[in-house]
Amino acid sequence: MTTLLEKITDLNDLVLQGKALEAFDTYYHEDVIMQENENAPTVGKKANRKREEDFFSSITEFRNAKPLRVTVGEEVTMVQWHYDYTHKDWGLRNYIQVSVQEWKNGKIVKEQFFYGN
Repeated sequence: MTTLLEKITDLNDLVLQGKALEAFDTYYHEDVIMQENENAPTVGKKANRKREEDFFSSITEFRNAKPLRVTVGEEVTMVQWHYDYTHKDWGLRNYIQVSVQEWKNGKIVKEQFFYGN
């Protein structure tokens, strides 16, 4: 049985290898809810995969991504990331983000991202 620490470590490694969509396909539940800060959530794997595709296709220059801290609790993981990239609509982005994942039956059912603007 794979632990949550092993799962979130593999997910992070896939992101670092440029395989974020593969990580999404592997670790996210069909009914996943994803939310940026306090914005309205996006519901369902199909809608969230489209959102992810749109995000990654809008990055014009990628400089760095690095997980700084990983925390594992009971059916929850949290990752503090440092990101540095240029986005076609948002311009230069260099920031810290905390991603909180809620897990059920080995899949992420909810993920919320917290970061400053």
